[in-house]
Amino acid sequence: MKIRSAVLRKSGQPRPYAESKPIQIETLELDPPKQGEVLVQIKAASLCHSDLSVIDGSRPRPLPMALGHEASGVVVEVGDGIVDLEPGDHVVCVFVPSCGQCIPCKEGRPALCELGAKSNAEGTLINGERRLHTGGEWIHHHLGLSAFSEYAVVSRHSLIKIEDREIPFEKLALFGCAVITGVGAVVNTANIKMGSTVAVVGLGGVGLSALLGAVSAGASQIIAVDINEGKLKKAKEFGATETFNSRDPSVIEMVKKATNGGVDYAFETAGVVKAMEIAYNITKRGGTTVTSGLPHPKHHFSFPQVTLTAEEKTMKGSYLGSCVPNRDIPRFIDLFKQNRLPVDQLVTDYITLDEINEGFDKLANGDSTRIIMKF
Repeated sequence: MKIRSAVLRKSGQPRPYAESKPIQIETLELDPPKQGEVLVQIKAASLCHSDLSVIDGSRPRPLPMALGHEASGVVVEVGDGIVDLEPGDHVVCVFVPSCGQCIPCKEGRPALCELGAKSNAEGTLINGERRLHTGGEWIHHHLGLSAFSEYAVVSRHSLIKIEDREIPFEKLALFGCAVITGVGAVVNTANIKMGSTVAVVGLGGVGLSALLGAVSAGASQIIAVDINEGKLKKAKEFGATETFNSRDPSVIEMVKKATNGGVDYAFETAGVVKAMEIAYNITKRGGTTVTSGLPHPKHHFSFPQVTLTAEEKTMKGSYLGSCVPNRDIPRFIDLFKQNRLPVDQLVTDYITLDEINEGFDKLANGDSTRIIMKF
């Protein structure tokens, strides 16, 4: 079938993207689903910094690539071997497919699936194949999904079935990346305790999700740090007890003073070395720093090694929020339905597929938290 899709053919184009137009809306040929695959009509997709990092070249991927990874939709057709999905089912897309057979998967850590990591890096589905092409040219899949498209063929391993069909698709889409990454970092990776003190450095969609997760988990003091005053104001509305602008050269000292020496848990969600430095330095003695940001692979973070020993600090990475998606996404959706995880408040803008370049300008400028593309 023929579909319209957002295709990136060259990364690193100059901003504003509204002028350079690195993303082109192309008509592609989408092959039907094969064994273990599903044809999904995409209903809503979010613009995320993980997409932006491919566009600006800080996270190199094979090109040309059909972008998009945070999405929801409706099952249209299932391939052979699928018995637990049928046409009409509502689904959330997950950007790390898990094979269930490698060591990380068997250990209950599907975010670290070896085959999923390999296929994502190579721009294929988890079986190593592609289903998008045009004029004899294959188009790579972004994180096994390519969700900035009218339709997508994806692995069954990339989908979570949602039983409640009353939840709007534009809200469901958030659970595929921002929510599981941010909330998961708090409740899975860090496993914070009720009454803990928490700081979140970087208040994009993931950072604000982490903040909401800290509120839901019962943190007693929540520090929000960002360079954008508008996002600091939003953090207050979400439950932050104090906010600090990270442009202030004395931000570390101010946070330490406000928290009696630092926080129990600091979450870095910006993917910037400076943010990681702040997060580590505002973590108290005996505390834990968690990073879920994805900086450029050539950027390095350094710290005095002695502090790990003398201050018994811990540093942890968090990918996909250390989630088990088919366990955690339904749980997080239940909390959302109970108004205990109001992640729909992350959304600041709605766009169409044809407005995608302008949308990424807003995201890159820090003007928006989550931008939803509605189909």
